[in-house]
Amino acid sequence: MKAVRSLKESLLMCIPCYSFDDNPRVVKTASATLGLLLGLFFLVPWSWAQEAGITDASIHIGSTLPLEGDFRIYGEAIHKGMAAALANQSVQGGRHIELSVLNDFYNPPRTVEAAQQLIDRGIFLMLGSFGSPTTHAVLPLLAEHQIPALGFTTGAGFTEPGDILNFRASYAQEVATAIELGLELGIKPTDVCVYVQNDAYGMSGVLGLKSVLVKHPGTEEIVARLEQILSLTGDNPNRNHIGPVGVYQRDTVSARDGYLSLKKWEETSGYRCQFVATTAVYDSAATFMAYARYKNETWMFSSPSPAGGDRLTELLEAHGITGRVIVTQIVPALDSELPVVAEARAALGPEMDEYALEGYLVGRLFLAIARAVDGPLTRESFLRAARRQPYNLGGIEVDYTSGQQGSNFVLLTHLPLF
Repeated sequence: MKAVRSLKESLLMCIPCYSFDDNPRVVKTASATLGLLLGLFFLVPWSWAQEAGITDASIHIGSTLPLEGDFRIYGEAIHKGMAAALANQSVQGGRHIELSVLNDFYNPPRTVEAAQQLIDRGIFLMLGSFGSPTTHAVLPLLAEHQIPALGFTTGAGFTEPGDILNFRASYAQEVATAIELGLELGIKPTDVCVYVQNDAYGMSGVLGLKSVLVKHPGTEEIVARLEQILSLTGDNPNRNHIGPVGVYQRDTVSARDGYLSLKKWEETSGYRCQFVATTAVYDSAATFMAYARYKNETWMFSSPSPAGGDRLTELLEAHGITGRVIVTQIVPALDSELPVVAEARAALGPEMDEYALEGYLVGRLFLAIARAVDGPLTRESFLRAARRQPYNLGGIEVDYTSGQQGSNFVLLTHLPLF
């Protein structure tokens, strides 16, 4: 609205410039000038008043995903899901959706570069971008430009900086849900350990363990160790050999150091890691479980959504592991009869997997919120609509009325336990 307000102000400022006395020449000159300015005012294209990324015909949204490299399996699936949900859709008087996706290789500096390119092109918001370390890196840039972050594919539970609307349940919730099942199966709280990636993603798993242990008496010392681990900052800090936690460095699969950290904890604490909740990616999770089995450990494992599904099953079967692994997902089962899942199956066909389904849900969420906006579509009105009411995406409830996390859905599945 800046251009329009500026022109209105100039109209008001010009009126006192003339003395409307009995001199017809002065009156004529003032009237002519005022008429010219009014004419210019009504000729101003209203698109000048619209947000970046909004035109009369389209809404331009952006996303950064790993479309090349080791993590492209995630990025490609999310992209396909979002594209399927947004295809041939329109909002706000027929505006079609223009989705621009740039590759970031799941590399934080590349993510920031790609996001800046999208901002320079003009985007309304960022949708479905992938990864916890990449999200952590890009949020300050989005906040600086007041660009909302909707449905990023991370369960790290970011709430700042900027306008963040998370879709999925947090990794901490996934880990806690799996651990609670382990306790129901007879595991003692003191015999639960975690193996995690040494970054924001992995620390969410530590938070999940902590959230369970604080409910049980006799775990105060363990909780204090977890808090010490969580307090460490920097790039790949030394978090091994402190508590019931083993870590590995992102973009590696070496399991030995994290395994030795857990064995050191067993030796010094007197507890036993009967249940190990992992917060890792596919290859790293499978390598660790295989290494533990090679060491004749009988541990039960869990794995969250970033390392679940058929790919994990295939990797574990290649290592001869066919049971005692609990897997959590933040989307319904792929064969669910929920209307939105049936729609996604029809749209995606054989390319349907958990990440494609998540991308589809996030795309549908954007459409639902945009269509609920009252009046002109702006970032402010979009955020207001998002927080005004719950949304039902064909059987999946999303609610931002009390916070920045829309869904608490966690699905428990498992390979045969025995």
